Amino acid sequence: MKPVSLPELQALLGKLRISANTAELAQAHGHTLKTRAQTHPLEQLRQLLSDAGLKDIQAAILPWRRLDPRRLPALLWLEEQWWLAERPAPGRITLSRDGAAPRECTEDALHEAEVLWLRGPTRHSSDDAQEGQGNPALRMVWHELLRSRGWIPRVVMATLLVNLLAIPTSIFAMQVYDRVVPTMAYATLATLTVGMLLMVGLDWLLKTLRAHILDSVTCGMDQRLSQRVYEHLLRLQLDQQPRSLGTLAAQVGALDSVRQFFSSSIIFALVDLPFALLFIGLIALIGGHIGWVYAGILPVALLIGLYTRLRLRRLTRQQMMRSNERQGLLVDSIRGAESIRASHAGWRFAQDWQKLSQSIAGYSIQQKSLTHFSATTTASLSTLAYVAAIVVGVWQVEAGHLTMGGMIACSILGGRVIAPIAQGVQYLVQWQQVSESLQMVNGLLKLNPERRPQQTLLLPERQPETLAVEQLRFAFLHSPLQLLNLPRLEFKSGERVLLLGPVGGGKSTLLKVLAGLYRPSEGRVRLGDADLWEIDPQIVSTQVGYLPQSVQLFKGTLRSNLALSGAVSDSAMLETARALGLDQIAAGSPQGMDMEISEGGEGLSGGQRQLVGLARVLMARPRIWLLDEPTASLDGDAEARVWQQLQQLLRPEDILIVSTHRPMAAMPLATRVIVLQQGQVSRDGRPDQVMPGLMARAGGAPITTPATPSAAAAPQQPSALQLRQVRVQPQTATPAPTTSTPAATPDAMAAQTQE
Repeated sequence: MKPVSLPELQALLGKLRISANTAELAQAHGHTLKTRAQTHPLEQLRQLLSDAGLKDIQAAILPWRRLDPRRLPALLWLEEQWWLAERPAPGRITLSRDGAAPRECTEDALHEAEVLWLRGPTRHSSDDAQEGQGNPALRMVWHELLRSRGWIPRVVMATLLVNLLAIPTSIFAMQVYDRVVPTMAYATLATLTVGMLLMVGLDWLLKTLRAHILDSVTCGMDQRLSQRVYEHLLRLQLDQQPRSLGTLAAQVGALDSVRQFFSSSIIFALVDLPFALLFIGLIALIGGHIGWVYAGILPVALLIGLYTRLRLRRLTRQQMMRSNERQGLLVDSIRGAESIRASHAGWRFAQDWQKLSQSIAGYSIQQKSLTHFSATTTASLSTLAYVAAIVVGVWQVEAGHLTMGGMIACSILGGRVIAPIAQGVQYLVQWQQVSESLQMVNGLLKLNPERRPQQTLLLPERQPETLAVEQLRFAFLHSPLQLLNLPRLEFKSGERVLLLGPVGGGKSTLLKVLAGLYRPSEGRVRLGDADLWEIDPQIVSTQVGYLPQSVQLFKGTLRSNLALSGAVSDSAMLETARALGLDQIAAGSPQGMDMEISEGGEGLSGGQRQLVGLARVLMARPRIWLLDEPTASLDGDAEARVWQQLQQLLRPEDILIVSTHRPMAAMPLATRVIVLQQGQVSRDGRPDQVMPGLMARAGGAPITTPATPSAAAAPQQPSALQLRQVRVQPQTATPAPTTSTPAATPDAMAAQTQE
């Protein structure tokens, strides 16, 4: 494979909208060819991009058959040349290169090609969170805040009166200094004092009522917002969820700071700031030129707030990212405490925690410094404004335009001007944190739910006779690796299908796609006559039962974990528990079926958790059974009970699809065997057609398929130790001799077909 050619690389960067200096790129290309001529093209490219200043670009080389075509454009190694590959439409690929005419080809023609794929740096729009349009989190907050608008006039009226009551305070001071003190008119002083006591009482009452109204509104708003976000989380497509639990938890919790800002601070700011202008007008009316002092300090304070907000933008985003990483590390450390302790890897996790904590502390110090600068500067401006107002007031008194009482009144009103200005500066600083929180919530709300909000869902009454996929491709979001590529695969009523294949072959992914947990990147999943993603999820859940490879239990009791959906009778629960041996778990606890289960199922073994997951599926009695490694953690007796129960409960029309690393134990049920390799079907047929070939190519003797569950233990079956020699090989593999090696048996597939 030759080094990447410069014209094609420049064309690819242009298609990806990655700006690069042409001269620097050409110089880096020449330097890399000289100094790294013998290295792999991928390493050459990474060094080239680094020398050209493009250090945030990731590169990978993948075989074409494993690339998700939606990730094009990319560079393609074909016919000993690098080509720029683009995808104008599904199924069509356009190839172009410098000095050659563009041409089109099909995806099948590129099966053996290699692809060089680039991912540019993630771009964040700093203004996205500031715009109401296209900002679902902000719209949701305003919608809930204005859902019942009756509180708005009450709060506005209370705030209006609270601000108006500040005026009598300044008038009281002015009257006392100008009339009471010179004449010692105690009767006037008593009257003014009584009036001020009434004003103070009314001010206290209005502020208390305003706070109560806002607290009530905030409480209801908080409940509705958190419920909407949580329900949206439950409806997300599982393949689009963030891989980091820390990030996901932070996105759900980020709404708290947004809610607090919009439910309290912003309301007071919107009402109090206009009164700052009113007080400046009153100061100008009473003290003349003193009004210009406070009018001049207003824009200065706002500029300080804007400057601080701009400086905080990058720091806040970086701190949130590191905090999410630390949260994810904490979750991993708690969940994997046994593995960390057993591997003596605590020092590494402690080191990672220390690095993240140091990074967060560094950003926090810078944030606090900026916030302290803003608050201190605003306070100093307030003091300077007070001093300047006194100085100007003295000149006004000397000129005879202002009395002593008027100067005192202006200083009191000046405090009512400075307070809203100082609060406004702090609101600008807080808004940066709120905008970052909005972006985090938007990242969650913009993820696609499993069904479109306005979609008219189908409610078919007939039970499905088939389950099929058509032109199916699947890859995770933002990943170029294609995990499934199945042009056509159909499962018919009554079939018992065994999925085999090497680790990473796509078995678990296929089961999740068939269960409706992962949405195909392309193609369709047909449940009966309808597209699975057009059917109401409630209908799908009654027809399709899925057992994940790793069963998750939840905090509660054994009963609540068995009846997870709540729609199970006690008789069915007890019958299933007895058949699977779960009644013995309950019998070992004084609480019986009410024995407590902690988060994650701690206290139960892996096999017991798997039995609970199996019981959920057995009690659901679905039409289509999708089981991923159903007996991986079970012993021989428990495994035999599971297969016996399945054979008893399966109806003739049911469809069973099992991925297992113990294929021979499932042979009594199997009517069809499918082998998946690299997301594609390599073998598909009856067990007596597929299994002997697999065993022979693995170095074992042909097998005989037992007819009953008890036949799985018959003498003619190979031993578990021998089957560990089995490997699932491609069709092109050369068969190994079968005469000199031991016969292969059930557990051979165990290690080699597990995914």
